[in-house]
Amino acid sequence: MADLVDMIRQVVDLGGPVILLLIAASVLVLAVALYKVVQFQIRGVGRHRALREAITAWDAGGKADARTALSRSSSYLAPVVEMAFRADPSENNRLVAEAEQRFSKLERGLGSIENVAHLAPLLGLFGTVLGMIEAFQALQNAGSQVDPSILAGGIWVALMTTAAGLAVAMPAALIHAWLTARMDAERGIADHAIQTVLYPQGLRAQAPAAVGAGQHTLA
Repeated sequence: MADLVDMIRQVVDLGGPVILLLIAASVLVLAVALYKVVQFQIRGVGRHRALREAITAWDAGGKADARTALSRSSSYLAPVVEMAFRADPSENNRLVAEAEQRFSKLERGLGSIENVAHLAPLLGLFGTVLGMIEAFQALQNAGSQVDPSILAGGIWVALMTTAAGLAVAMPAALIHAWLTARMDAERGIADHAIQTVLYPQGLRAQAPAAVGAGQHTLA
């Protein structure tokens, strides 16, 4: 542990406060990502087997079977589907709002990961510019006794912040893309569930416009 602390201290001494900011940003991304994974696991994100069975049964006209299947579901969308069982097509917007309220809780924190993915390369570039300025100042102060190693050493230290910024930004972008893709899939499941329950097979042909409108509401 002491060796790790010493290594971090050396890196900070070389890269300056920009490196310290990038380390803090990487810790933030890791903490939020772990929190979202645990939250998704607890809330049952992606686990909708019983929910799908309930929707299929409802669509086929088996309302009793649908309610039985829904009672076995641990999905956070189960209350929305239960509301849809008791609703009529005119309440589509209300059901969409209920689903969105649940999505907003699951998406909380994703913005911070996205911000890190966008800002980390800029922070790294900022640190490189500052480092280059210091390197050229040292070269100027050397006067006629110019040592190429002074410039070379300053440049590699300056470029280290750019590398650090990219090293933080790339995983952050991948994590954000993965979490966003999961939420997009959840919206698709919610949209399908709401529209299927409100417009089962017997009513679907009578209200194609309503179904089409609902398919884009959760997008």
